[in-house]
Amino acid sequence: QVQLVESGGGSVQAGGSLILSCAASGYTYSSYMGWFRQAPGKEREGVAGILIGGGLTYYADSVKGRFTISQDNAKNTLYLQMDNLKPEDTAMYYCAAENYGRTWSRAADYGYWGQGTQVTVSS
Repeated sequence: QVQLVESGGGSVQAGGSLILSCAASGYTYSSYMGWFRQAPGKEREGVAGILIGGGLTYYADSVKGRFTISQDNAKNTLYLQMDNLKPEDTAMYYCAAENYGRTWSRAADYGYWGQGTQVTVSS
């Protein structure tokens, strides 16, 4: 019933930019939505979160100042603007929704996930 579809991934050189989109359908936005990423051989980590309806945003220290999370309520779409990309940003990026927990950054607190979009950054 609930569907999240990511798009916008691709290959980019270090220092470049990408915009990821997450189209949501079949549900009502919860307290938090977030972007997570997972590289081969590594655990899934939170990248950015947003408090739906409140405009508050949150970022992992590794991306602070380079990434921007935003939401277009009219389109039911979540975005992640990624600037000054680094090779360490290479990963599969996932959109997550339906978090009623106390923090944005715990993957286990989210009820729904997209299929992911690959981001590859070359040096």
